[in-house]
Amino acid sequence: MTTSHDPIRHLRYLRQSLSQDNESIGFFISAGCPLSVPMPDDEWPLIPDVKNLTLAINAVLGANAKYTMLLSELKKAGKNTENIEDVLSFLRSLLAVSVGGEVRGLTEDDLNQLEKDICGEIVKKLNVTLPDDETPYHRLCNWVRSIDRKTAIEFFTTNYDLLLEQALEDLEVPYFDGFVGSRKSFFDLRAVEDNLIPIHWSRLWKIHGSINWHQETKAGERAVCRSSSPDAGVSHLIYPSHLKYEESRKMPYLALIDQLNRFIRRKSSFLILNGYSFNDGHLNDAIINALKSNPTGMVLALQFGSFEKTADEGGGERYPNAYRLAKRQHNLNVWTDDKAIIGTNIGDWLKTPSGQDDDKDLLNFVHSGDAKNDAGQIVPNVKLGDFAEFTNFLKKFIGLDAGDPVDK
Repeated sequence: MTTSHDPIRHLRYLRQSLSQDNESIGFFISAGCPLSVPMPDDEWPLIPDVKNLTLAINAVLGANAKYTMLLSELKKAGKNTENIEDVLSFLRSLLAVSVGGEVRGLTEDDLNQLEKDICGEIVKKLNVTLPDDETPYHRLCNWVRSIDRKTAIEFFTTNYDLLLEQALEDLEVPYFDGFVGSRKSFFDLRAVEDNLIPIHWSRLWKIHGSINWHQETKAGERAVCRSSSPDAGVSHLIYPSHLKYEESRKMPYLALIDQLNRFIRRKSSFLILNGYSFNDGHLNDAIINALKSNPTGMVLALQFGSFEKTADEGGGERYPNAYRLAKRQHNLNVWTDDKAIIGTNIGDWLKTPSGQDDDKDLLNFVHSGDAKNDAGQIVPNVKLGDFAEFTNFLKKFIGLDAGDPVDK
């Protein structure tokens, strides 16, 4: 028997879940989200995806013989030269064993300079501002602002940019990101782990660091500080895969992964993933292990595009890691435009007669598809994997709370 999923039913469930003001609701914002910000054709995207960011950095640093050597050694190690996070991880692994000598033809000084050069180019590409106050980021933050919640909204992000901070501050939504102080903000581990934060403040957890974080040494101890904007000539803390356990414990990274774990383990937690491709094994493990320990928790992954790549894209599954995990974990659901994996069951979207198809607000988010299923029925599309579409969904139901009727 072929499984299908009724989009109206599941959109109604999503709307109702988001209306609960006393449950833990979180948003996981990842690399695909900046691509949804509308820009003139010659200026899009505001921030490139990881591959295009890497290609841009490779082009800028291509004349640097040391950088070319690093990429050559990276390729020999079977790593991806078109993923800047792989480049940084490899560089930092070499740096850890280069003290007092050289490794693969690169000295410690070479590697230190390369790290600064790479992070400096990342900052140049990511230190941008949202073009106006009508972006998807603003719609998300306006939804947060509209509800007087009993439980704070939590944002988790792997992005290093400052777009979420800008949108939150534009709309005067108070938030806490783990740092306190105004001149040279420092990370307050106790406030994070003991949740010593006002309820009406949202939480912003930047799991992979930020372009305005940097490292300083105080009395022989390394510490992480946050500036209001990126500082030139400092050691930017971006993508911390190189840190040992002891260093991670002193710095924010391990605490922020723990925060993600704790959030998912809360009773009836609901985490929505946007723009995440499931290519980070460490994060995947953290999410799945937390879900295994908490059957009442739910993670909904909203994926951009169709379930499979088009013929022009080479065919095959678009998000194989996501599908593999969702087929085994009942409380990880994955939605793509034309298919979904819900409760481990994969199926096309298919509207079914339910007597509730007059819900026009929800029908606005069910689009006509081009493909037909095996029974010859046209498969509708649910495009909430587009961050712009998802935040339009939030905007449509802004102000709806648990006491309002959700069925019309």
